Parts: sequence; structure tokens; C-alpha cells
Amino acid sequence: MPHLSTYVGLADHSENTLATSFRAVAEGHAQVADVHHTCLLLAGWSEEHRRALAPAVERYGEDRDIDEPERLHAAGLAETRAGEVGLLRDLQDLHVLATLVQTTWTVIAQGAQGLRDTELLQVAEDCNAETSRQLSWLNTRMKEAAPQALIVSP
Repeated sequence: MPHLSTYVGLADHSENTLATSFRAVAEGHAQVADVHHTCLLLAGWSEEHRRALAPAVERYGEDRDIDEPERLHAAGLAETRAGEVGLLRDLQDLHVLATLVQTTWTVIAQGAQGLRDTELLQVAEDCNAETSRQLSWLNTRMKEAAPQALIVSP
């Protein structure tokens, strides 16, 4: 089980980074009401995922030598960009991070199945499903933002 702690740690840190990044985009684009409110809601989901993961962190430990989500956050969402193109790029950065989160939950689910840890499996499946919803919203919102950002002159 030494490697499960790596992925438990990655999930915990990635969800934290995703929540922080959703909040940054919510505040950075506060003038866009749907983005502001939805990003705050989705940040709450990621925070809840971390709470649901906490018992697994207790059981398996958490490898803290994971820098991928922080690197993505530092490079892409330490601050938001201005304007329509900025919003589109920020949503795209969130999508990349949420994809990391989703694939991490997929790997954890496989590990939980192998260990017959039904509690962790349920957490991974539930969190993966909500992460899919986060990704779905991001896809939809990028499609809405793209024409305005790419075609309309500033």
C-alpha cells in the first residue's frame, strides 16, 4: 500500500488546489455573475471531497512529496486574467486541473477495488462523479465564452 498514499496525497492536494483556483476565478471574474457563483459552488464541492477523503488519509497516510497540482496552480491560476480571452484561458486552466483530479480519483478507485476498501471506493466514485460535473460545466462555459472572446473585437 505504499503507493496508495501517493495518490491519496495527490487527490487531497489536487482538490485543495482546485478549490483555491475555483475561488480565485470566482473573485477575478466577479463581474460575470454565473462564473462567480458557480465557481464558488464548485470550490465547495472540492472542499467536501477533501473532507470525504480524510478517513482514507488516516488509514493509508498521505505522501506530501507531490508538487504537480501546486505547480499547475502556480503556473496557471495564481492570478486571473482580464477580459473575455482571460476568462476563457482561466476556465481552460481550471479544466486542466480538474482533469488531473478526475484521473486521480479513477486511479484511487482502482486501488480501492484491489484492496476491497468499499468505503474508499465509494468516496472515489462519488467524488469522480462530481468532478465530472465540474468538468462538464467548464466545457459548457468555455463553449459559451469562446465566440465572444475569439471573434468580437475588444
